[in-house]
Amino acid sequence: MLKKLTSEVNHFKSQSHNFKILVLTNVVYALVQPVIDIFVAAYIMRNSNDTSKVVIYQLAIYTGIPLTFLLNGLLLKYFNIRKLYSLGMMLSGVSMIIMMSLKNLDLIGIGVAGMTMGLSFGLYWSNRDYLALSITDDENRNYYYGLETFFYTIIAIVVPATIGWFIQSKTGADSKHGAYVIITGVVFVITMLASVVCFRGRFENPIQKKYIFFKFHPLWNKLLSLAMFKGLAQGFLVTAPAMLIFKILGEEGELGKAQSIGAILAAIIIYFIGRFSKPSDRIKTFSAGLILFAIGACLNAALFNKTGVIMFLLLLLIAKPLMDLAYYPIQLRVIDIVSKIEKRGEFTYILNHEAGLYLGRLLGAGTFLVLYFAVSEDVALRYAVGIIALLQLCSIFISKNIIAQGNKIAPEEPAEGVVDEKVLEETATNLV
Repeated sequence: MLKKLTSEVNHFKSQSHNFKILVLTNVVYALVQPVIDIFVAAYIMRNSNDTSKVVIYQLAIYTGIPLTFLLNGLLLKYFNIRKLYSLGMMLSGVSMIIMMSLKNLDLIGIGVAGMTMGLSFGLYWSNRDYLALSITDDENRNYYYGLETFFYTIIAIVVPATIGWFIQSKTGADSKHGAYVIITGVVFVITMLASVVCFRGRFENPIQKKYIFFKFHPLWNKLLSLAMFKGLAQGFLVTAPAMLIFKILGEEGELGKAQSIGAILAAIIIYFIGRFSKPSDRIKTFSAGLILFAIGACLNAALFNKTGVIMFLLLLLIAKPLMDLAYYPIQLRVIDIVSKIEKRGEFTYILNHEAGLYLGRLLGAGTFLVLYFAVSEDVALRYAVGIIALLQLCSIFISKNIIAQGNKIAPEEPAEGVVDEKVLEETATNLV
């Protein structure tokens, strides 16, 4: 066991300096992700008891993200990418400070806090996506995302449970609000620490070219449709667990416990899939994640009780990292291919990709809000996730088509140390 662990540590050490720094930066920042994703939604629920406000907050975030992707492209002409990346992480703490300072959770205040968080996410994700693209290649991207997801999943055990316990240990509305304020302060400190780690990297800005286009290669248009389906779930899936737990399971302590179920097993599975899977295995990984998500969502819709919610969260805990582990390498490989064909900078595609996600997010959040206002809150919580999960199954067929077309344009190269039998045969024939 020790020998195997040492081997994995040595494998990580063998990666490039920027690879290691990017992973470490994202792992430190991952400590605040559960707070941002889950407990801000829980805070809105606690103080308003209105799930529509949670979704509106999420829409404000998702409106700010694509605008900031565009702004980031301009800022990269004047500022080093490390500064913008760090600023994005620290702004998430600022957004939480704005939220905690609101005396009444009205739509304007929620919108301002949401747009600020969108600004944070836009700077963080646009720069993170570019750096992940620039420091990895198709052969080590499964490992990169598997390693990150392993740490994220472990953190998803400790942080929600710890924060849930901390909030539950307080009695009275004022004490619980004070607990959220303390958590916000800790978040801000952690984002500063992540920024310090980031500055140890030797990251270079993208080569500046024109990055706004309206016509793209057909392969890229297919990826945009895949991005739209991914965005469908993102529309409110980030906050859906908090809404379901708060409505059905109870308090934040229950939320932390539910998020921890099965996380250790999921983390180990994801790490080894990322470590040892090949690019050709991505469809299997992606399909498994989508099917597990659909099963969990359908169980929640069928049962709509504590058992259904826990089963949904357990399956989601495994499904989401599986989907991400496959999706991001597929996206980056397509960028590798089409950027060479169209002779455009990679950031062009990172920016344009956000448009596909945004359209999906609007449709996903819109599905929830239509059911909420037209029928009822319970119907929206019960069926919206299921509808979206079943629609997302279309992604399996789209991704297969994307990979097949991509391999025709740019066939996968054999992994390092692996001999291509066809090349070997041709070489032997020529020697004879």
